[in-house]
Amino acid sequence: MSRLEAIFFDHDGTLVDTEPLWAEAKAALAADYGKTWTEEDSLACLGRPATVTFERMHALGIDAPADELYASLKEKMGVLLSEATITLLEGIPELLDEVAAAGVPAGIVTNATTAVAQRTANLGPEGLFSTIVSDEHVTQAKPNPEPYLLAAKNLGVDPANCVAIEDSDSGTQSAVDAGMKVVVVPGLLSVPKNLGHARMEHSELSLAKIRALVDED
Repeated sequence: MSRLEAIFFDHDGTLVDTEPLWAEAKAALAADYGKTWTEEDSLACLGRPATVTFERMHALGIDAPADELYASLKEKMGVLLSEATITLLEGIPELLDEVAAAGVPAGIVTNATTAVAQRTANLGPEGLFSTIVSDEHVTQAKPNPEPYLLAAKNLGVDPANCVAIEDSDSGTQSAVDAGMKVVVVPGLLSVPKNLGHARMEHSELSLAKIRALVDED
């Protein structure tokens, strides 16, 4: 019997390619205040808590409370999502079908919003994602381990018997510090080689490979 108790997926860049939409939403938000949000700004905030984005906007001279910026960003992202066709990344549909067929619990752990993550969850097998943990559910977002620890608690599983799929250094650090094994998939920014337990392309992911990470200990 495998020791694997659950698989947790990051969202942006891991399940779907929504990073460009977030960048577009942030640029539009900055423009509302007469400021320019660049690709460099987006990359600096990639995989980081929303507070990092708003701190950077404040540094650009945007004088608005973080909660006001957050509400506007969610609204803009909602509009962009309603107009876009979002599909799961290559290899992910097959993996999710495999996980669902095996009855392995799964969850989404993200610094994105719950609404965005839920829309993606709906693209997978019905009922597969038993928990979604976003930055709206924690006091400290990734790279703090709190999101992954909360996800494990929600499913009643031992983090040591769980695997996280991540594409960013902050997310990988979060899962590692929570005591989970981590598979790093390619993202917009490379993850340091000393972080994580395996490197795979999205299309290489399989339940057997994921199980091996906890069963080989």
